[in-house]
Amino acid sequence: MGAMVVFLLDRAIYSYADVDRLVGLHSGTARRWLEGYEGQSHFYDPVLRPEATGSDAVTWGEMVEARLLAEFRDRRVPVQRMHPAIVKLRDEFGRYPLAHARPFLDVEGRELVQVVQQEIGLELGLRLVVVRDGQYVLTDAAQRFSSAVEYVENVAGLLRPDPRTPDVVMDPRRAFGQPVVRSVRPDSLAEDYRAGTSRDDLADLYDLTSEQVDEAIRFELIAGAERAA
Repeated sequence: MGAMVVFLLDRAIYSYADVDRLVGLHSGTARRWLEGYEGQSHFYDPVLRPEATGSDAVTWGEMVEARLLAEFRDRRVPVQRMHPAIVKLRDEFGRYPLAHARPFLDVEGRELVQVVQQEIGLELGLRLVVVRDGQYVLTDAAQRFSSAVEYVENVAGLLRPDPRTPDVVMDPRRAFGQPVVRSVRPDSLAEDYRAGTSRDDLADLYDLTSEQVDEAIRFELIAGAERAA
């Protein structure tokens, strides 16, 4: 695996607010997942970090992993219970186990995930892999996540933050990892549209299709609605 690709996972380019906004989480959720939090009776360890760091910066690898956990946010079982599984998966796949392709695309990788899930007794609603007809297959949540990722040399190199707007992508090598349609940020397009520029004029101005402009504006509407929820 290339050193440059691994370095991308460590690139700290987001804030906690960015993560909440871009993967549709309630305010403060990303900080709890990454830094842990104090409950009524004890401290809950971070889900996605080996330990709290005190840093306000979020890496690309952590953003990708948060995108996966967001697939479980509406389930009744709290994602905090995934912590023991992620600790063990980190031993198998590296610092950002959920940002690697092997647990999702490789048969042996899926088998390792299944073994870890069984060892810790992970609830069915939080599992990434299940066995069907003797085959190790991704759960619906894990499949949705994997379909939103494009892997480069076995790690996530591109991410679609919302399946409803597949032309909107995040790439740590472009626009500081913020969402773009091709090379144009959706918030810029949405701002111009609110200021009165037509969809067709925006498409001509930025060399996009009308459908890409529509997706960009839709993405900003979705993100705004989820921030207000």
